[in-house]
Amino acid sequence: MPAKSKAQQKAAGAALSAKRGETTKTSLRGASKEMFESMTEAQLEEFAATKHKGKPDHVRK
Repeated sequence: MPAKSKAQQKAAGAALSAKRGETTKTSLRGASKEMFESMTEAQLEEFAATKHKGKPDHVRK
């Protein structure tokens, strides 16, 4: 399932970085922290790899 916005893609990239050990878990906040705890590395890769051409900056709930 691809990311729906640039913000979601960016949060997934931060969570993926922490999951791989490239950054610390304590540096995560908000959505990226929740993604880190609830998603697998493969799911995070799929979100982070989404092309952001044509994606909105944010999506309203």
